[in-house]
Amino acid sequence: MEVPIFTPVRQYMNLKEEIDLAIQKILSKGNFILGDEVREFEESVAQYLGVKHAIGVASGTDALQIALMAIGLKPGDEVITTPFTFVATAEAIVLLGGKPVYVDIDERTYNLNPDLIEEKITEKTKAIIPVHLYGQPAEMDKILDIARKYNLYVIEDSAQAFGSEYKGRKVCTFGDIACISFFPTKNLGAFGDAGMITTNNDELAEKIKMIRVHGSKIKYNHEIIGFNSRLDTIQAGILLVKLKYLDIWNERRIEIAKRYNGAFKDVGDIVIPYSEPYNKHIYHQYTIRTKHRDELAQFLKEKGIQTAVHYPIPLHLQRAFSNLGYKQGDFPISERCSKEVLSLPMFPELKDEEIDYVIESIREFFKIKG
Repeated sequence: MEVPIFTPVRQYMNLKEEIDLAIQKILSKGNFILGDEVREFEESVAQYLGVKHAIGVASGTDALQIALMAIGLKPGDEVITTPFTFVATAEAIVLLGGKPVYVDIDERTYNLNPDLIEEKITEKTKAIIPVHLYGQPAEMDKILDIARKYNLYVIEDSAQAFGSEYKGRKVCTFGDIACISFFPTKNLGAFGDAGMITTNNDELAEKIKMIRVHGSKIKYNHEIIGFNSRLDTIQAGILLVKLKYLDIWNERRIEIAKRYNGAFKDVGDIVIPYSEPYNKHIYHQYTIRTKHRDELAQFLKEKGIQTAVHYPIPLHLQRAFSNLGYKQGDFPISERCSKEVLSLPMFPELKDEEIDYVIESIREFFKIKG
């Protein structure tokens, strides 16, 4: 049996009629840049989250860079974040001349450990970027307390967590700004690159809207430096259709995670994902840990089961950031987890028989291992 880690095709086929109609409507109008559907989608997301402003941009990566531009990040400014995340988080900081200052993670949640933040704050610190990794919210109360104490901005990297909740409140609503990715593999995925920025701050919202269209409010009148990062109308139309189903899909992910958790609880040295009791973890990834990670991945590959490693090299050890002066051993928990994490098939359309096959195959592997 072949089991993909993710496929967009099943979801599309389930919604084909609605999505095709939405695309055809946009094509017939010919309004491809900041069309009606972009505004409708922005309003729908703002309502879904309970925020004042939701602003569509071209990608989750652009969302991070625009957010940092909006708070006025300057060369030499420092931003505290996690080394255990996708490269875009730190990349956006460096592209603007800032310095990522890393804090090691909590070994249970894989999110940055707030107890380690204060010791990294200097007079150059401008912001904190917590990442809600794998779909689990970061420890926002502690992070916000620290930010208020030192007058720092908080930018939520919510690329993997759209729809998750911290203490009964949706992420993307805690920080000064939040950044969302609608990359096709995300819980709410477009048919290409797409992203969004949310905020309750009117001044930041105005700045963000200007930055995404070359720094202008009025065409050909450029007040600040910006660039081109607009959410395509076609992608907005597709996402509008899909948004109606997001909560249903997230509940299905939680259901699959519960099945995995029950099956792997006492199997070999597997560490199943931990979820704080006050969090709604939406399992963008279902990621286990085992010291036999590479062997297990190869075994599953031979069985036709796709897996992935999120992430094999922490950011402080990536060659692209070698000039920042970090070295092996600086963030031991992130480094250890990077050698053990393995993401299993996880998407709402995963069939029960496929889940059973994944479970049986992993059990077989550890039975062979003894």
